[in-house]
Amino acid sequence: MRNYRRMSVVLALVVFCAVGLGWSQSLVDTQSQTTPEVQAGSTTSQAAPNQSSAAPGEAPVLQNPTEPETQPSLLVDRDPVLSPDLEDDQPVSQTMPLSQNRANEIQKLRGGMFTMRQNVDEVVLNCTVVDSRGRLVTDLTQDNFKVWEDNVPQTISFFQHADVPVSMGILVDNSGSMQDKLPAVREAALDLVRASNPKDEAFIVNFSDEAYLDQGFTSDIAKMETALSHIDARGGTALYDAVVASADQLAKHAKNSKQVLLIITDGEDDASTLTLQQAIRRVQNLHGPEIYAIGLLYNDSGEEARMARKALEALTSQTGGLAYFPRSLENVDQVAEEVAVDIRNQYSIGYHPTKPFSQGGFRAVHVEASAAGRGRLTVRTRTGYYATVSAAHKANVNQR
Repeated sequence: MRNYRRMSVVLALVVFCAVGLGWSQSLVDTQSQTTPEVQAGSTTSQAAPNQSSAAPGEAPVLQNPTEPETQPSLLVDRDPVLSPDLEDDQPVSQTMPLSQNRANEIQKLRGGMFTMRQNVDEVVLNCTVVDSRGRLVTDLTQDNFKVWEDNVPQTISFFQHADVPVSMGILVDNSGSMQDKLPAVREAALDLVRASNPKDEAFIVNFSDEAYLDQGFTSDIAKMETALSHIDARGGTALYDAVVASADQLAKHAKNSKQVLLIITDGEDDASTLTLQQAIRRVQNLHGPEIYAIGLLYNDSGEEARMARKALEALTSQTGGLAYFPRSLENVDQVAEEVAVDIRNQYSIGYHPTKPFSQGGFRAVHVEASAAGRGRLTVRTRTGYYATVSAAHKANVNQR
């Protein structure tokens, strides 16, 4: 009888252990299916409250409980009630124009408190001022400027004169006629980058019949040099398509509010699907960028050269930039450095239009500057803008 009781106790213990092991294994299997692997060197996360949100269909990501909990960005509007205006529902990001970025500025005060300043419908213009001899004027104040929109005087609400970082696209003509000019062009583009603000970022686009992004945004001159070496002159000149695709690249991916395109070309557009006016309107719809151009037309005085010059002057003057036409290839280096100096010495002027953005349409802009004893001053800025945010267009930069 004692043996029978002992065997019953042993059997019960065996059954209990087996059930316990099976239950433990079930938990392990369940955790292995629901918990992602932790990278080497990190601690396995077990705290559900630290689980970050994930998009539908994606596995949740667990944070390390030994690290501070990640807080949602203060720049994202999470109001569950959407505004009837699409623009009001878009998140604020560095890729937006300065006028939109300044609409929601969050400042940290003493004691850890935050304050948000909202500037609704603010237009910001980047302005270059020169005297009657074409020399840069860099010592003006807000009181020296006047702004008009559609011939109506505007009140300046923001003024700055500083060497702020720029996001730039460098567009190099890759057509067959550029073959002998490419070494000098490559060096001039690099000299421009070296003369720019060290915090600038730039991408390289080589274009012929199509536009190719040979280097995305970078501040690494060595990478830009490698991208410029990809040039192999061939085909036609799809200049307008390249401009629109590059402006779109800036709007989507630039981290700086101030944005510039530099075009280096030697001929007239002969391959684009867009017209000159369509290209200008696309750029204006994106609220920028300023376009600078270096036209290598010194060996051509025919009708094609005249049309090419006219197109470059239109692209640059209507966006606030400037077109340069060096007399020889040896002058390209100097021109590139002048472009860098011009960009780094601009004034930024902001105002709230008297005509609400909600009325839409194109707005013509005019800026004047005057100062005692300075003679006639000329202000160069964009000629206008569209008061609506355009839908994303289909211009693309092909990835090599």
